[in-house]
Amino acid sequence: MKYNHPLLAIVLLAPLSAIFAAQATPVFPGLHWEKVDNPAQQGWSVAKLDETHQLAQRLGSAALLIVYQGKIVDDWGATTRRFNVNSIRKSFLSALIGMEVEAGKIHLDDTLEKLDIDDNEPRLTPAEKQATVADLLKARSGIYHPAMYETDAMKTRRPERGSHSHGTFFFYNNWDFNALGTIYEHATGMSIFEGFKRNLAEPLQMEDFRMEDTEYVRGAASIHPAYLFHLTARDMARVGLLYARGGQWRGRQVVPAHWVADSTSPYSSAAKANGRVYAGYGYLWWTNWEGKQFDNVKLPDGSFSARGHGGHVILVVPSLDLVVVHRVDADKKGGGSVEYSQFGSLMKLILEAMPDNKGGGSLPGT
Repeated sequence: MKYNHPLLAIVLLAPLSAIFAAQATPVFPGLHWEKVDNPAQQGWSVAKLDETHQLAQRLGSAALLIVYQGKIVDDWGATTRRFNVNSIRKSFLSALIGMEVEAGKIHLDDTLEKLDIDDNEPRLTPAEKQATVADLLKARSGIYHPAMYETDAMKTRRPERGSHSHGTFFFYNNWDFNALGTIYEHATGMSIFEGFKRNLAEPLQMEDFRMEDTEYVRGAASIHPAYLFHLTARDMARVGLLYARGGQWRGRQVVPAHWVADSTSPYSSAAKANGRVYAGYGYLWWTNWEGKQFDNVKLPDGSFSARGHGGHVILVVPSLDLVVVHRVDADKKGGGSVEYSQFGSLMKLILEAMPDNKGGGSLPGT
């Protein structure tokens, strides 16, 4: 069985059928996005959208893009500027790996030992090599080797080598994510960036993607490089819409539907230093966990997100056919950064602005 939760996949994809039933011909962008000329005529609260813009301005956001039913409703800030997506790169890789699982080139239960995956000194132990591809996708490998492109916080929190067996403990771990890139390249014979171009950027007709906006980060810490993308908000929104539609794009199943459901299902809870759970984690995607994903807002069931350091977000709400992309400008002097709780406040306003307030936008417990 390729997917862990076939019944859950059916449940999670059920809202999509309701959306498509109400929308006889689902809207997708072509070479360019279609924009809503007058959101108010479609029931959006312009006053609430203005509040969203004002809050984004105060927070130092660089861009905010709202896609509803396949069209851009709101386009604020530098939505056509290429920023480093940071860890959103991992959710892109999840999509690419799902395609290769479907093709039989990658197997979730293969161990690192079988795949001949190791690292430089101190090399992986025999116990660590029993971690599987699925363990790495869930950030549950139990391998705490130094990794490329780690933040100082990740280095500080990294557990001791050998402290947890594979599959037993969640730790957001760049070693897992970078080694998955190596596994993908060995399985396909092409770079992650070529795979992205061929299997995502071209089918989705991304307007701004260029191979020169990608790069590997290599160094002495590990033989497994990090893989960086600099993308625009409007190109990132296409990936969000693809996932909102269960991996389907203009009649073509780009990412297997079951993989979309499986990879955006929670396998772990993520906790802050105080032990409070704030989100779930799937296969390189963040998810709701007991109704929570961002502070200050309650999101509909089945919502999930890709996140990057500093406040980059692709939020997908399939039940509302809604995609929200948020960007920051980390390259500016002093660095841009928006906390995820602050993004939650932005998202609350967006949900309150929706036609007939479909999103609710209420705080947890209210």
